[in-house]
Amino acid sequence: MTRTIDWKNSGILITGGTGSFGSKFVETILGSHPEVRRIVVYSRDELKQFEMSQRFPTERFPQVRYFVGDVRDKDRLYRALEDIDIVVHTAALKQVPACEYNPFEAIKTNILGAQNVIEASIDRRVERVVALSSDKAAAPINLYGATKLCSDKLFVAANNFKGKHDIRFSVVRYGNVMGSRGSVIPFFLEKRKNGFLPITDVRMTRFNITLEEGVGLVLYALENMWGGETYVPKIPSYRIIDLAEAIAPGCRKEIVGIRPGEKLHEEMITLTDSIHTIEFEKYFVLLPSVSLWDTNEFMGTFRGSRCKEDFSYNSGANTDWLNVEQIRELVRSHVDPTFST
Repeated sequence: MTRTIDWKNSGILITGGTGSFGSKFVETILGSHPEVRRIVVYSRDELKQFEMSQRFPTERFPQVRYFVGDVRDKDRLYRALEDIDIVVHTAALKQVPACEYNPFEAIKTNILGAQNVIEASIDRRVERVVALSSDKAAAPINLYGATKLCSDKLFVAANNFKGKHDIRFSVVRYGNVMGSRGSVIPFFLEKRKNGFLPITDVRMTRFNITLEEGVGLVLYALENMWGGETYVPKIPSYRIIDLAEAIAPGCRKEIVGIRPGEKLHEEMITLTDSIHTIEFEKYFVLLPSVSLWDTNEFMGTFRGSRCKEDFSYNSGANTDWLNVEQIRELVRSHVDPTFST
């Protein structure tokens, strides 16, 4: 079932391609597969398109193209997908408060946009589609999580209605990316200038994944997907109070309370999902609810085993934890090389 990607003859489109993930993904592909035939960066923000084109100018990287467009616009997607073999779908409205305040806009982008990507990819005879999910899609308690769960279900179900088209759809789910725009680490780095950090709850925990690790898992999924899997990486957790100590040990900590729609611990696999979950050395896979292939063959191919029925995967019950010094080193390595305490 696994097919090696012929990068030299492959065209790739990244929706939301000017975001943190898209930029790192393009950098990684150009570094590891400079022979790639075509990369289309698809996003609706013309300023970010311009800024990204300064990093990857077409004079140096003639295979890179920049398309201004929205996943809500199926006609524009259809045009951008011409001669594309691989789609990485990252476009979404991601800010929890913004989605709560603008619910219909979140639905248009995160759900109807996902439908457009699926249908246009099938019609344009794309071969592989990987959609990025979120920990908030597991037992969602806010609209953003609910829209991402719906999106995940659409991409998995797309394998059932693709007809005779030779295309596979899979999902990659992980938590907050370290240092990404709008995440807690850049927020704390900015707030420490004021001499205090707002702490929602001293018990709060979060998973930690770097951009490089996120890109690596998506590339692994693209290479090995059978269609219908939801990939979840095995990654460490940290305590929010340890993160505050790592970034600003001398600052006053002010407890402000959990925000609406926020969880105490991040979840990526719920107790209910456990009966459909396979464990591998470095990741888990949630199986599609409708059988698409032989599960035993899949487990044998990648050397996996079924999880126990009482299994769940959340940042509070994790067995792998980052301490204060490890967090500091990761901040220096992946967020701000000039960082010091």
